[in-house]
Amino acid sequence: MILKETLKRVVNSQRDDLKAFEYGTTREKLEDINLDMPYAIILSGIRRCGKSTLLHQYISNIDNYYYLNFEDVRLNDFDSNDFEKLDNVFKELFKECNYYMFDEIQNIDKWEVFVRQKLDIAKRFLITGSNASLLSRELGTKLTGRHINIELFPFSFKEFLSFKNLEANSESFIEYLTDGGFPEYLKYKKEEILRELFIDIIERDIVARHKLRDSKLLKNIALHLLTNTGNEFSYNKIKKTFNLGSVNTVISFIHYLEDSYLLFTIPKFDYSFKKQIINPKKVYCIDNKLILANSASFSMDYGRLLENSVYLFIRRTYKEIFYYKGENECDFIVKEKNNIKMAIQVTYELNADNKNREIEGIMEAVKNFNLSGGLIITLDQEDNFKIENRKILVKPVWKWMLETL
Repeated sequence: MILKETLKRVVNSQRDDLKAFEYGTTREKLEDINLDMPYAIILSGIRRCGKSTLLHQYISNIDNYYYLNFEDVRLNDFDSNDFEKLDNVFKELFKECNYYMFDEIQNIDKWEVFVRQKLDIAKRFLITGSNASLLSRELGTKLTGRHINIELFPFSFKEFLSFKNLEANSESFIEYLTDGGFPEYLKYKKEEILRELFIDIIERDIVARHKLRDSKLLKNIALHLLTNTGNEFSYNKIKKTFNLGSVNTVISFIHYLEDSYLLFTIPKFDYSFKKQIINPKKVYCIDNKLILANSASFSMDYGRLLENSVYLFIRRTYKEIFYYKGENECDFIVKEKNNIKMAIQVTYELNADNKNREIEGIMEAVKNFNLSGGLIITLDQEDNFKIENRKILVKPVWKWMLETL
């Protein structure tokens, strides 16, 4: 329970802070937000990727709204019973309003009950949160069919160019490849920002939330996976590497890391769902510079950094992503509505040494899924091949990322 006077002070203080807020680079997801519909809009994503900025950018376009950031330490005593009190404070301070803007709401239990009640009387909500499973669990109960989820990642290449005021070319892409897309890091260029972010995710988003006893173990597993970005892994191998008693512990830890948006895993494609679960997976990270800032043993492998960037670009649009492995390998298979949509191969440079391997890998995937062609992404090469009546396009990553996938 929280005192009404405390709520008033916090609401007024946060409202004043908004006046001095720097809105920064306009995010591409801004155009996806539409509060004219009778749905709660949920912005989810990793800490510090710009969710609050996006929320504030939207706020700047409306005249009246209610706003509260639940990560404010002054709100530690706030619980679900205080929402009606908060609503009364809003009305006293800002009169009647239809728009509610809530930042990092996942900290409050049963928040979705209040939101559902207000949606039923035509109120509108824009909400941010940093934990995918927590949001999903709540959205799947009281808010079933009444919400739209928008995922926000660190800057895309296009947003990076806007932030840095750069032209699109291979040189600016290499800068993006190694500096990543976290706005605060790009502004201050201090790796400590990303090291502290990593610790915050481990300690606050996972250890505290799931009441884990061994944060050091979780941290070491996370660092191990960061270091192996783009590589295959298996739950059983990690169990042995860290001398764990049960593979279920590994599965839970990786699930938590994915929920926090720190890591993503993709399965080897198989028509059997059971085999997809059993087969080794590949791991990718939310941001290249986050890897480099936290993993001392990750070498500056431009090929793996490029593959990670390509994965993130695809993941912004599609969620069903696999890798293909038969006699040859293909980096990404994209599925949409039960259909295989595209096959993508990634190589920093297509040359005499790797040309046959890369082309054979994507051709095997293309033929296996009966696609008309495939795509090979490189740093700066452009070409095309026609093989067995199937077209293989070679595109520079910096051009491809400015297209609509």
